[in-house]
Amino acid sequence: MENTENKKQAFEGYIKTNREKGKQVLIDKYNLDVNEVIVEINIVINEDEAVPNYVVSITNISDHTKIILEKIREEFITKINIEDLEAKEEHRMEDIQKKFRREIREIVKKYFPKSDEKTENMLINYLIQENIGLGKIDILLHDEHLEEVVINNHNEPVWVYHRQHGWLKTNIIIFSESRIRHYATIIGRNIGKEITNLNPLMDAHLLSGDRVNATLNPISTKGNTLTIRKFSTEPWTITKFLKFNTISYEAAALIWLAVQNELSILITGGTGSGKTSMLNVISNFFPPNQRIISMEDTRELTLAENLHWVPLETRLPNPEGKGEIAMLDLLVNSLRMRPDRIVVGEIRRRKEAEVLLEAMHTGHSVCATLHANNADETVTRLTNPPIDLPKPMISAVSLIVVQSRNRRTGKRRTLQVAEVLPNGDPRTLMQLNVNDDRIHKINSSKTVFERLKLYSGMSSDEIENDINEKIAVLKWMVRNNIENVHNIGALVAKYYMGKLNIEKIKKEVEE
Repeated sequence: MENTENKKQAFEGYIKTNREKGKQVLIDKYNLDVNEVIVEINIVINEDEAVPNYVVSITNISDHTKIILEKIREEFITKINIEDLEAKEEHRMEDIQKKFRREIREIVKKYFPKSDEKTENMLINYLIQENIGLGKIDILLHDEHLEEVVINNHNEPVWVYHRQHGWLKTNIIIFSESRIRHYATIIGRNIGKEITNLNPLMDAHLLSGDRVNATLNPISTKGNTLTIRKFSTEPWTITKFLKFNTISYEAAALIWLAVQNELSILITGGTGSGKTSMLNVISNFFPPNQRIISMEDTRELTLAENLHWVPLETRLPNPEGKGEIAMLDLLVNSLRMRPDRIVVGEIRRRKEAEVLLEAMHTGHSVCATLHANNADETVTRLTNPPIDLPKPMISAVSLIVVQSRNRRTGKRRTLQVAEVLPNGDPRTLMQLNVNDDRIHKINSSKTVFERLKLYSGMSSDEIENDINEKIAVLKWMVRNNIENVHNIGALVAKYYMGKLNIEKIKKEVEE
């Protein structure tokens, strides 16, 4: 740890020295393969800019070739009006790209008669990327290091949020407001939504699962906007959380014990704090012999393949105002599906909270998320408008897990683990100390341990031994790099069936 900190300080000193000398400093570099088009990403810091730059360069297409490709593009658009084709509602984006590919292949062969099939496909992919769909934004969506892609207007460069480097300015600029609006229109059309002057706000998602928000001028006064939150292809797991110091072993083991014994958990935090990621992590502990029903506005959860899982998704009304499926509809319907576990993407309204807490009171194990910055604020939100529930009703929640993100450093951490007392008050059991970046135990459990004793028959010593056993298993998982959600699901299933050699695992982690 000390060696890593020394390297970090040396690197920061290197950046500071070179910036003072007026030099451009390269802080990261990697390549992307976007449909056989090789893209080089350079992240640099300039002396006169406060924000680093995310520089996109296509490496396997020369400038001379790009000139020829521009001629091909011009020849093609004289044959077919791309925007007219995209405007026809019966055409989905993949259909348009197939038609584009067929038409343009002949023109590419004319200009590059000696090219092999691989080169031909690469050139066609480049032209598709530049002219159909989201253009260069598609490159950004292929970068797994990025969490957000943001277009503020056509006068500013596109911004991205990088997992390691935070907010960065790119060298990509959208050439007109109409093009930004066009992007929003084709995204909406692919899933049956529309954005117009009468309806200038749109929540949607790409077919890949990435969440999209769009706004039109003059609602967004500087221009049309597009905000894309990328869907993680590799979901967060408990092993990754532990490796990144997002949560402690002790807190993770307590949550695991609560999940195993079907206690209900509420995950709270601010925007971008990692609530959904924690929801995915908690699902790592679900047993495979129980039926799990999940409800989300946009599918983000990825549960282990060995689980009995039924994912449900809300739906907004169509342009005529019909066909809406709200979260409340899914909640009420889920109770008719014989669930053992109910997982809810986010609670926003009183009725949703009432149905959810009623499900807890009737013996269902529930995990859900809510916007609140700490345990006290969680109870305040639940007991005041617009949710406004009676405080004693909240006691059905056993644990509140609070996530936070330090906007200065970009670090996401579990801020608090709290239990809910019978009167509805929160009692914080563990809390993050920002100064040493560690989660410390600050109170002993009252309610959770009493519930565990009641439901499981374990004594206080047995509960502590169980937590220590789970800590050893978690350390063994980290040590052996078991990070894949499906592998973790298989291992947790073996643990529940008593097929893990716990004593051997304890000895290995103690060595």
